[in-house]
Amino acid sequence: MTQALVIGATGQIGRAAVRALAEDGWEVTAASRGATRDAAWPDSVRAARLDREDDAALTALVGDGVDVVVDMVAYGRGHARQLTGLADRIGSAVVVSSAAVYEDERGRSFLTQSEPDGFPHYPMPVPESCGRIAPGEEYGGRKVALEDELRAAAEQLPTTVLRAGAVYGPHCRTPRELYFVKRALDGRRRRVLAYDGTSRFQPVSVHNIAELIRLAAKAPGARVLNAGDSEAPTVAEIGAMVDTLLGVETETVLVPGAPPSPEVGSTPWSLPHPMVLDMSAAQAELGYRPVTRYADALPETVEWLRRRLADAPGGDWRAAFPAMAAAYDPMGDLFDYAAEDAWLAQRSEE
Repeated sequence: MTQALVIGATGQIGRAAVRALAEDGWEVTAASRGATRDAAWPDSVRAARLDREDDAALTALVGDGVDVVVDMVAYGRGHARQLTGLADRIGSAVVVSSAAVYEDERGRSFLTQSEPDGFPHYPMPVPESCGRIAPGEEYGGRKVALEDELRAAAEQLPTTVLRAGAVYGPHCRTPRELYFVKRALDGRRRRVLAYDGTSRFQPVSVHNIAELIRLAAKAPGARVLNAGDSEAPTVAEIGAMVDTLLGVETETVLVPGAPPSPEVGSTPWSLPHPMVLDMSAAQAELGYRPVTRYADALPETVEWLRRRLADAPGGDWRAAFPAMAAAYDPMGDLFDYAAEDAWLAQRSEE
């Protein structure tokens, strides 16, 4: 039996990855701050306490050696050096990065989208050879620095870096699907979608990332791969899927261009140009085949969101998802129904 250490095991991706590795025959240590367990894990999984910033604690968990370390929560050069510093005791690593590292041929990225003409126009689909933003202190820049450090030490520690798209599934701290689920539960029967509802932002199920992790753990190597589903539905298609699952009908009002305001027509998927990942390298390198499709994986996400909202004090979505509020409130209220109604009323008068 081979040994795997999963860092960030009780996060959104970690829960699925631990289960996939354990069911594939790995002896898994699931490390997290709380050392808690997921009900879906086999009894063989060992839960362990770990603060990601504690070098000594990580060294102790690696012990005399493990065959693979799977790291969900690594950011920046410091975390990369934690891993490479233990290269003599780690067979290989699988580290989750992000598609936020990409920039287009004009240097536009998610960092520039608030600037005039700043939305990136990525190749379709985006290959791993696409340009990247510079290393920095923001989310994407820290992931670039992480990747650079790991790639520089590839001979000492072969690492598969997975550039994930828009991750969805239960236990997400910033669930994009909340945008449609909350509206449906609140009785909203009209919605406004910018860019004619055609925006596409590559999703990836936690189950598909777990499959990529499982495959990469079995086939160690120094590589960078995209992590996405086989499909990237439009934002209008996602809204329709959520409606079906919740048994509601919603009229969609399409806006041909940008959102009329930050509070009207803008969703967590709203991009003027598609962001779709090329998965051919993962197929060629690992034999990857998605284990689920968006439409098939969406029901568990919607049900989990419904329960979380129901359990929140006063049904307050910000209390249920504080990280979501922190990420999106600076850009405008996701659920400003008054602004939406005012815009719709004005539009009907024109």
